[in-house]
Amino acid sequence: MPHSQHPIEILRFNTCGSVDDGKSTLIGRLLFDSKSIMEDQMEALERSADITGGGQINLANLTDGLRAEREQGITIDVAYRYIATPRRKFIVADTPGHVQYTRNMVTGASTANLSIVLVDARLSVIEQTRRHTFIAAMLGIPHLVFAVNKMDLVEWSEDRFLEIRDAIEAFLPKLDVFKDVKFIPISALNGDNVVDRSEKTPWFEGPTLLRHLETVHIASDWNLSALRFPVQWVNRPNNPTNKELHDFRGLSGQIAGGIVKRGQKVLVLPGGLRSTVKEIWTYDGPLHEAFCPQSVTLVLEHDLDISRGDMIVGFEGLPGMSAELHARVSWMQPKPLQPGRKFFLKHTTQTVQAIVTSIESKVDIHTFDPEPNPGELTMNDIGEVRIRAAKPLVFDGYGANRLTGSFILIEPGTNATVGAGMLLPPTAMVKPEYDDFAI
Repeated sequence: MPHSQHPIEILRFNTCGSVDDGKSTLIGRLLFDSKSIMEDQMEALERSADITGGGQINLANLTDGLRAEREQGITIDVAYRYIATPRRKFIVADTPGHVQYTRNMVTGASTANLSIVLVDARLSVIEQTRRHTFIAAMLGIPHLVFAVNKMDLVEWSEDRFLEIRDAIEAFLPKLDVFKDVKFIPISALNGDNVVDRSEKTPWFEGPTLLRHLETVHIASDWNLSALRFPVQWVNRPNNPTNKELHDFRGLSGQIAGGIVKRGQKVLVLPGGLRSTVKEIWTYDGPLHEAFCPQSVTLVLEHDLDISRGDMIVGFEGLPGMSAELHARVSWMQPKPLQPGRKFFLKHTTQTVQAIVTSIESKVDIHTFDPEPNPGELTMNDIGEVRIRAAKPLVFDGYGANRLTGSFILIEPGTNATVGAGMLLPPTAMVKPEYDDFAI
């Protein structure tokens, strides 16, 4: 793509809330009203209209793809849908509302820029509202929207809307991670304030949901203050017909934080080798600088022994490096997590053996307070654990960098992902013990 053109920005968001709050209907409404539905999908919807009674199209069927979901009227699996408007592209994760599917919500929300928590205007704030808000906070999602749905069933009462807003704002300070929080009164079924502004809420001066999704500022969500470049693979074309590429040796991967520039001095961890960035390559050609989350190939001045799993960092804002890890874990397996269990731990581009040495606490989802020494974590529990890895990891706290501060636990033998982890800030940073860059 020519450098004069800017690609349309992509916003990733997820919907969450309790069962029957209208998550799937809301996404269906966004798809329908933004004309993001294929003709064959539209025909299938119209054929299934008689299922709902009254001949109305069931918008939830656009996202609830499993037969069991349609029959029960619930969401079980995470459904991803794609919406595009002239302003922005969207990747939407429709996540389940049932408590037993908390792990699915964690999966669907893990890459989101924004989370939409649906609240049933009739029921106000319930346990699932608190649970999903807590998970959004734990996952470091910077932008939050409370969509107060089914306002038509409470006569579009401004007092009811404000009562729900006040109840939520009472517990938000305990979480204290969101850059911005919006409250929007909607009817997903009828489309009020979803894409088009509703005449039924003259007292509401905020944007419609789609307008907010199109305009919320996400460019600064990435950590651009400290370079993090996990090496994914060593790029050696070895093309005998191309003399320019014959000796090419680059380091390919996705920038997980910060900005990298030609001529920048860098440190390669965990080995402590140092060099200077000679070239930055992309599919479209060379760059003078690149930034998170671009995928690039770096060429260094020196031919160092670097392999997959190593991390290239700048000298400003150094990361932590340790085999002793302290993390929050969302447990996803029916078999409980108990101290002493061994796993494979996948962090950025490397996988290491690890053992859970202790479980320090479990979150009480009603109060957000920790319950000390629970003994084990059962499925869908969230708790703090201590982990010892087979070799040191180079990492940041999850709050500082979602890419270098996250990991998954994999069960040996089955290769099943059993836990999603968020690292707490390192107790000590890397300290380079030299002043020059001579190899």
